[in-house]
Amino acid sequence: MIIIAGLGNPGKDYAGTRHNAGFMTIDALASKYGIDVGEKKHKAIIGKGAIEGHKVILAKPQTFMNNSGESLRELVDYYKPDIETEVIVIYDDITLDVGGIRVRKKGSAGGHNGMKSIIAHLGTTDFQRVRVGIGEKPPRMDLADWVLGHFHKEDMEPLKDAIDEACAATLMIMNGEVDEAMNKYNRKVDRTQE
Repeated sequence: MIIIAGLGNPGKDYAGTRHNAGFMTIDALASKYGIDVGEKKHKAIIGKGAIEGHKVILAKPQTFMNNSGESLRELVDYYKPDIETEVIVIYDDITLDVGGIRVRKKGSAGGHNGMKSIIAHLGTTDFQRVRVGIGEKPPRMDLADWVLGHFHKEDMEPLKDAIDEACAATLMIMNGEVDEAMNKYNRKVDRTQE
């Protein structure tokens, strides 16, 4: 069983905000593969199904972003996946432009509070992740206001492309092609590497 968790904040007030790029990607996967994500379990809204031969749990933690690890811990304890190869976390990244994605096998939280919570609760940084670019916050703007704000109209097309790529990258990871996914999708410019 592969657990694919997209991070975000629950509730109508947060729908469509930058911080909910992970939720949006889960919704796209659910739609593409006909998985009903509606069951409340493990402090998340989950859906069970199959993606091209892989049994999956699609999960949207409902603990609010900064406590995402509480839900992930419950999911991992219940379904007992191999954390290194059968857990994929999808979340927003301010160091990537809107339209960019980045695939990683493991790594630090990079300042992302949802990831800090997951690393703390799982006790490891060794799990696969897909980062969806939401763009850098404008100067003098509060980070919370930026990530909890809505995407600009001109961002919608590149955001849709990034979500489509995040879905494709997630499938590659499930197929054991994480290196290939990194080579394919990490070529876009990441401002943190400049």
